[in-house]
Amino acid sequence: MASASNRVESAASHKGEWSESKKSVRMEYSAITGKPSERDIPRPQHPASPVTPDTEVAVLKAGLARLKQNLAGIIRGKEDTIEILLIGLLAGGSILMEDVPGVGKTTLAKALALSLDADFRRVQFTPDLLPSDILGASIYNPVDGSFTFKKGPIFSSILLADEINRASPRTQSALLEAMSEGQATIEGVRYRLPHPFFVLATQNPVDFHGTYPLPEAQLDRFLVQLKVGYPDRKMEIEILYDRATTGDVEIEPVLTMAQVAALQADVRRVKVERSIAEYLVDLVARTRQHPLLKLGVSPRGSLMFFRAVQACAYISERNYVLPDDVQRMAGCVLAHRLVLTPKARYGSITKEQIIEEIVKQFPVPA
Repeated sequence: MASASNRVESAASHKGEWSESKKSVRMEYSAITGKPSERDIPRPQHPASPVTPDTEVAVLKAGLARLKQNLAGIIRGKEDTIEILLIGLLAGGSILMEDVPGVGKTTLAKALALSLDADFRRVQFTPDLLPSDILGASIYNPVDGSFTFKKGPIFSSILLADEINRASPRTQSALLEAMSEGQATIEGVRYRLPHPFFVLATQNPVDFHGTYPLPEAQLDRFLVQLKVGYPDRKMEIEILYDRATTGDVEIEPVLTMAQVAALQADVRRVKVERSIAEYLVDLVARTRQHPLLKLGVSPRGSLMFFRAVQACAYISERNYVLPDDVQRMAGCVLAHRLVLTPKARYGSITKEQIIEEIVKQFPVPA
């Protein structure tokens, strides 16, 4: 007669065999049907939302301050322009700089890119530029008859698209999917782009010779549009003497892309009261009903506006949004998304004037 311990071992052995039998049945079922059994499906994990420690936040903000100093050393007397540029970076959107040639658009964009320890590519847009020059193409190898895909400059963390409106609309459209979805579909294959990924683009005014206006769909993908503008008299004299005695300024990276991603995550935790969100949406809705506008702001524009006011509060060292942030960001976030009616264009009314008028119409939430 088997002892009690032998009976326990025998039962355990049968249990193990039964477990292995069930496992083999599930594997056979999966192989026959092509579907995993319910027990083979991994359960989704729900980790707690990461919270940046105070010490890490201090390091990130110190890096952000050094970044601002880097840019201020390159472009003198343009503190507000630099802040808007950093707001666009913190909000996680692409940036479009439009102004006349020679005011420092490319210099400022390049300084921002070099201040970040990231893979950076610059493309000079010209009328003969092709989409494959940006996205990449398959190269034929005559030795073995194979094709090898060579990635284009879009596979970088930061893409500087210099004078973007000098390329044809076909080439401009190569950036649409990348700017909206962080991916590129090339020859039927989808490629993920690095994260974070953003485009720094410069363009000359659309009425200049040899330019192609950006389509509304592409303008809508830029978070902010800003102008550098001419320096004042005193600052321009200082620039003359400064550049007469020194050459190009060496720029050292002050933030990594991982730190930029952490800053962007921190920005999304900035609190926005519901009354301010309603105020923001009311401003956007008014652009869709304005008699001098043929096209108002899209829902994508509303979301980018929301992100921008969070970043505006963050760069002002606040963890909550004020109505002042909404008013400050309205012009540079909304204006380039609008399309004027012929009456407005011929009446020399600008998009910025319409945004300013709309902002004045609505009472500020208490």
